[in-house]
Amino acid sequence: MLSSLNRDVRQYLLVTFNYWNFTITDGALRMLVVLHFHALGYQSLEIAMLFLFYEFFGVVTNLVGGWIGARIGLNRTMNVGLVLQILSLCLLAVPSQWLSVPLVMFAQALSGIAKDLNKMSAKTSIKKLVCGEQQGRLYKWVAILTGSKNALKGAGFFIGGALLSLAGFRFAVLAMAAVLAVVLCLSLLWLDKDMGKAKSKAKFSHIFSGQRSINILSAARMFLFGSRDVWFVIALPVYLSTVFDWSHSETGGFMAIWVIGYGLVQGIAPKITGNQAGRLSAIVWAGVLLGVSVFVALGVQWQWHPQFTIVVGLLAFGAVFAINSSLHSYLIVSYAREDGASMDVGFYYMANAMGRLIGTVLSGLMFGIGGLTICLWISSLFIALTAIFSLALPDHRSHHSTASI
Repeated sequence: MLSSLNRDVRQYLLVTFNYWNFTITDGALRMLVVLHFHALGYQSLEIAMLFLFYEFFGVVTNLVGGWIGARIGLNRTMNVGLVLQILSLCLLAVPSQWLSVPLVMFAQALSGIAKDLNKMSAKTSIKKLVCGEQQGRLYKWVAILTGSKNALKGAGFFIGGALLSLAGFRFAVLAMAAVLAVVLCLSLLWLDKDMGKAKSKAKFSHIFSGQRSINILSAARMFLFGSRDVWFVIALPVYLSTVFDWSHSETGGFMAIWVIGYGLVQGIAPKITGNQAGRLSAIVWAGVLLGVSVFVALGVQWQWHPQFTIVVGLLAFGAVFAINSSLHSYLIVSYAREDGASMDVGFYYMANAMGRLIGTVLSGLMFGIGGLTICLWISSLFIALTAIFSLALPDHRSHHSTASI
């Protein structure tokens, strides 16, 4: 069936299939580690530290991964990501008495490198598969890839929580490693060998973007994702487990619903914002997200029907956050240069990973100090900074026209 499709569509479907499977294991592993180590008696900051190398090496990977992708091709960086994730899962499958904190942190470091190699490769490959003048199509393809990915990451959260309850930690990670091994074989067979390889030799000095538009968008992205992870990564699952006394499956289920809904909204973002969305849309939707975040923070602080406020309020936050994220994902691919696009996208996702790193550490630290409320107020501050940076973005249509001359 694949052979009857247009070449670009066929490659897009292969990249998306690869990305989907990787994402399910990434979401499941996140939930497995949080819930498993919380059950072992680890405090919120200690759990956050388990993810420190995951986020830190995500920053490093995005910074140099784009340069590597431009030199050796995106298919190779995507496949290396799969290999590293399989190795990470196998390391975590050791007997429980060997599962020390340093080993978990090392495995998470490999997983962080793997995740960002895979994501950078998938997002950048779309730039190569869509004509530069087809901006509406580009926005739609990026939105579908990103939205479907996050919906499946949510499914991964649920799968992780369910597998932990039903089969245990070790079986879960071994099963995921086996699935990814099959995906790796398919990727090696069918992905184009030179996809995303720059025509001119990419210089290492070019890993830092020289484009003002990309630097501004990267700063906005850093605070946007910091605003999510400061309450989402550690604070929320621990809060649901301890304050609301939810089970692993219930906690994983809610996190799954949140991310699945977030992914579905991302996928239809072009219909909500219009295919020609740009700078103005980024400003408006950052403002809407700020309003939702402040509302939820006030509701939790005043203890106004806390379960209703947290469940409904954070679902609303997820929907508006998804539109912001989808807009950013489209703008970076639109802003990126034609030759060596992976370097611009890699720099942007380095800022994304830095936001996650900041958010993860603050989630564990601030939850221990002031609970979920202070995490939500820090989230609001970060969103305000995102909106401020969005004001300085150029119009993507004029930027694209200039870059094409």
